[in-house]
Amino acid sequence: MGIFSEALAIRPGVTAIIGSGGKTSLLYRLADELKDGGSVLVTTSTHILPPEHLPVYTRTGRVRGVCCVGAPCGIKLKAPEQSFEELAGLADFVLVEADGSAHLPIKAHASYEPPIPPNANNRILVVGVSGLNRPVGEAAHRAERFRALSGSELASPEAVAAVIRAEALCDRVVLNQAETNPDAARQLAALLPYPVLLTTLNKGELLCSY
Repeated sequence: MGIFSEALAIRPGVTAIIGSGGKTSLLYRLADELKDGGSVLVTTSTHILPPEHLPVYTRTGRVRGVCCVGAPCGIKLKAPEQSFEELAGLADFVLVEADGSAHLPIKAHASYEPPIPPNANNRILVVGVSGLNRPVGEAAHRAERFRALSGSELASPEAVAAVIRAEALCDRVVLNQAETNPDAARQLAALLPYPVLLTTLNKGELLCSY
């Protein structure tokens, strides 16, 4: 286990990564850390670009090492044909990017989102701190839903916390890009009812935990 997988208490089975502002970075960071402790399968329940650094399959048997599986969908991969229940029996760790955010740092979820696999035993929400204290229309995917849940036009720590609490989709929260606004990140962490990590994933840094 490594620094992020230990701090997030990742257990064998299916881990769903949702939210915005660093999902893919966390996905591959965890895959790299977990590979020494067992086999790792990376996949998606939405869409993901095929990783250049991993073997990619449309179907898989028992996994050795680390690989990615998904169904071709243009230049991306979509959810694999094999069920997540089947995939959970083929690798020690199944890491699923289970959300889309249109490259925005903050997200509220429509009623049909996120597509978390039903057998996920770890649910991690990523939030991009670079979106805090910016207008909702600039920073948030599903801006109208964000406004409805928060009653705010500003993506303040209080408003983001209100959305996260109302949606209740996760077990743990990663506040990524924390170096962009550390004070706002700490304010948001203090308002959340979940264990929280402050990170700079592009540097591989875990700054602190709450």
